[in-house]
Amino acid sequence: MPRTHAPNAKVQPKHLLLELLLASGDDALPVSHAVAAGAVFGISENHVRVTLARLAAQGMAQATERGAWRLGPAAHRLAQDVANWRRAGARLRPWNGQYVGVYCGVLPRSERAANRQRERALHLLGFAELQRDFYLRPDNIEPDIAAIRLRLHALGLEERALVCACSGFDGATEAAIDALWNGVALNQGYRATQERLQRWLDGAARLPIDQAARESFFLGGAAIRQLVYDPLLPEPMVDGALRAAFIDSVHAFDAAGRAIWGRFYDTLSNPDTAARKARLRIA
Repeated sequence: MPRTHAPNAKVQPKHLLLELLLASGDDALPVSHAVAAGAVFGISENHVRVTLARLAAQGMAQATERGAWRLGPAAHRLAQDVANWRRAGARLRPWNGQYVGVYCGVLPRSERAANRQRERALHLLGFAELQRDFYLRPDNIEPDIAAIRLRLHALGLEERALVCACSGFDGATEAAIDALWNGVALNQGYRATQERLQRWLDGAARLPIDQAARESFFLGGAAIRQLVYDPLLPEPMVDGALRAAFIDSVHAFDAAGRAIWGRFYDTLSNPDTAARKARLRIA
């Protein structure tokens, strides 16, 4: 399961700004909002501005009208990854007992960057290594195997890798396949995260708006990472209804977090918060 973050953890400026740009969608992010958000996490205005300039140099962000930013062309894959977690439930289809296999034996192991990208692609789509260089997952996601192959390639798997349908394993291999994923732990994670998010939402209205914004960022981000890296296994490997409830809770929390951040931004132009604006040094 991906590492989670406590509500008072540190956040890297690059990660924060990319998340803010992603959340802005089609709307440009005013630099004043970025500076104010940085202050919530203890990041200085100068650090925010320097990081935006670095993201622009990398093509990850681009300036629009004066004092506003959007995602840059190099962030296309990142935006696509976000779109995929939002449609996680829709990616599922009934399982017929068949698997998708990926054989990487023909690919070089000496290139570390390529290896990391390959492993990330396989991990993101829930593949597990059955034998050396041979990865497997149930064939229950995306419209068909061709779509899975395209998605793997888009994520960085080399096209020389063999992606194919697999079935008819012997009993010993089936037992080894069953041990590749821990369905019990996945179910426990679904339940624990759903309960944690709901507990926080029940008390969120009593929190100062900047504290609520900070905590929702960390809690929501951890829940989204859990969903992004979920292998989306079929029943009976996991409890499908429990996972569906977990997915619904992540969407609900994301919507609540967006609303909280909207209210936080609203305070920045409220005359009653002039003192706070001066403290945050908003440009």
